[in-house]
Amino acid sequence: MATLRQQIATNVLSATRYRDLLNIVRQNRPKDDIEIVKKAFEFSQKHHAGQTRASGEPYLVHPLEVGIILADMRLDTTAIAAGLLHDSVEDTSVTIEEIQEQFGEQVAHIVEGVTKISRIDFASREEAQAENVRKMVLAMVDDIRVVLIKLADRLHNMRTLQHLSQERQEKIARETLEIYAPIAHRLGMGRVRGELEDLAFPYVDPIGYKRVEEAVESRRKKGEEFLEQVKGVITAKLKENSIDARVDSRIKRLYSINQKLIRQRIDVEQVYDMYALRIITKSVVDCYSILGIIHNLWRPVPGRIKDFIAMPRPNFYQSLHTTVIAENGNPFEVQIRTEEMHKLAEEGIAAHWKYKDGPISAKDEQRLAWLRQVVEWQRDVQDPGEFLSSLKIDLYPEEVYTFSPKGKIVILPRDATPLDFAYTIHTEVGHTCVGAKVNGRIVPLRYKLRSGDIVEILTQPGHTPSRDWLTIVKSPRSRQKIKHWLNVHQRERAIEIGRKLIEKEARKYRIPLKEIADEHLAKIANEYGLGKADELLAGIGYGKFSARSILAKLAPAINPEAPAPSEDEPKSGGFTSVVRRVFGGSDGSALKVTGHDDLLVYRAKCCNPIRGEEIVGYVTRGKGVAVHSRNCPNVHNLLYEPERRIAVEWAREAHRGSGEAGYPVKITVFCDDRPGMLKQITSIISDANTNIRNIEAHTGDAHATIDVIIDIEDLKHLERMITGIRKIPGVRDVQRVQKL
Repeated sequence: MATLRQQIATNVLSATRYRDLLNIVRQNRPKDDIEIVKKAFEFSQKHHAGQTRASGEPYLVHPLEVGIILADMRLDTTAIAAGLLHDSVEDTSVTIEEIQEQFGEQVAHIVEGVTKISRIDFASREEAQAENVRKMVLAMVDDIRVVLIKLADRLHNMRTLQHLSQERQEKIARETLEIYAPIAHRLGMGRVRGELEDLAFPYVDPIGYKRVEEAVESRRKKGEEFLEQVKGVITAKLKENSIDARVDSRIKRLYSINQKLIRQRIDVEQVYDMYALRIITKSVVDCYSILGIIHNLWRPVPGRIKDFIAMPRPNFYQSLHTTVIAENGNPFEVQIRTEEMHKLAEEGIAAHWKYKDGPISAKDEQRLAWLRQVVEWQRDVQDPGEFLSSLKIDLYPEEVYTFSPKGKIVILPRDATPLDFAYTIHTEVGHTCVGAKVNGRIVPLRYKLRSGDIVEILTQPGHTPSRDWLTIVKSPRSRQKIKHWLNVHQRERAIEIGRKLIEKEARKYRIPLKEIADEHLAKIANEYGLGKADELLAGIGYGKFSARSILAKLAPAINPEAPAPSEDEPKSGGFTSVVRRVFGGSDGSALKVTGHDDLLVYRAKCCNPIRGEEIVGYVTRGKGVAVHSRNCPNVHNLLYEPERRIAVEWAREAHRGSGEAGYPVKITVFCDDRPGMLKQITSIISDANTNIRNIEAHTGDAHATIDVIIDIEDLKHLERMITGIRKIPGVRDVQRVQKL
């Protein structure tokens, strides 16, 4: 009986939400054909029958809610129908051909673009995620409705995330923050981006969320009273000046506050834009008039006035921003924009949907220009990790507005350098860059550009890029262009070195050089899983393969009577022991190169990886294999030569002796300077039977920074330690310092 009642209740809920969907479509798109939406609902209802979600509710609720989100975005009925059908191919026996037959080519095309590629077997989770994102980016360029449905799908999944396991919650929430919220940001969809971030925050950082929520809630009542008072003053002043405008107020979103606290290492009291008012008016002239009125009422904070009307952000966001100080000392932000600007800021590319009226508008084409650039450079990026990290930078840039000597605006990422500027102008300008002038003065190539800088690039024919440039540039496209050039030229050099090493080894064993043919090398290359002889020679040149071991395989095929060189490389000795002492080779027992037992392995000091972290190997010249954490900032600069990359893994964990120490790890604690703080931190560490190697504390302005080097067994041990310290009252942030 209870089950029957539950079924009736869910059927009523589905029917109610379906009516809501139709009402929203009729209201927002009165001229659209609503029959396709009705047909898509019935089709989805039929094929999802009997399926339930993790919450226990019928699966049909999910496509319905996705359809409602799309209808709220004012999308056309084709997109809404595709939204109702978006899981049909993946989760039921329906095929794309059936959808095409029932709903036409356009709906089928969108559904195919949205469908997850779960049937493809990828080597690793990261590669699967990268390929998902690659496919989404390509589909976005083809039809932007694909990503709008994907965002709506993710938004509803985030609203119901509480029904999944903790591990799945954290994984999905992190992916939302790293990929989906930034895509919404680049498409100008502020409302969707904000909700995605705030929904993901408590799952990704529950301690940070609780702390910020408590701080905001304790100030909310006073804050709302303060905003109402200020709102009244502004409304009266606007009326006095005969300006038609509406005034909205808000308290800053929790995720945004947390990001600011971490980035600037400040307290909640120091967040200038905790309280904000938005003034929406009729014209651009009114916007600037209102800015003058605000500055006459309250004193502006220097450096906090931003004119995004004259210079819009790359996602076409426009508004005037200013921060002012009220009489009681409370700072608050004021945003001023027109109705049109507000619509674009909230809804972005979905604000002017014109598929029914013809092709996509010119302004929306410009908005998608960055996507076309992403597609252009990502074709050359083979490594999924590099693709994902570069895309994340590209999706969420803190932009700097610079100018060419002729006045052309060049928008670059925050901390961009003249080299980034040069590569943005043209690849050849970047390659031949030898210097730069900023505002008429010669500056080094590492100079960090600021908004308003006028940049002139100095070039020299025949000049070529340097590997050091990879540490200078900030733009993913600049980095990719440099890597591509280095890869081509360094590979040629590696092949030449590899051939010389083979020839040198051959002379030792009286093997005639003329008899070492490319077909012999190609045969051995195949044994190593390589395609051509050149790839094998490049591997020898980089130090990935031993010339002696290659010749051991080669000798019998060339000259059966020649003494074959021994494949047994010395596993220890003077040089090896020295390298182990200098480069941390004591970790050799904990790390191993997949498929090789004779290569020296050591942990890179730049990132100090610990057991449990994802790692990547890099073949160095003469030092063995350096093992880096996959998140190491140097990894993407080093691995522009794919031949130097080598698979590494943590060896099976050996039983630790009583005298064995863990991995030394440095953590920095940012906290309040109060009595007992240091004692509480050291208690957490000692309670976990962890050895403290070194501790230093620095204080000032009632704040403290404490650096601690501790012995850690593995990544889980470190995470437990950091979580424990973050729970101490007065601790604002705990960060692991990669370099000791």
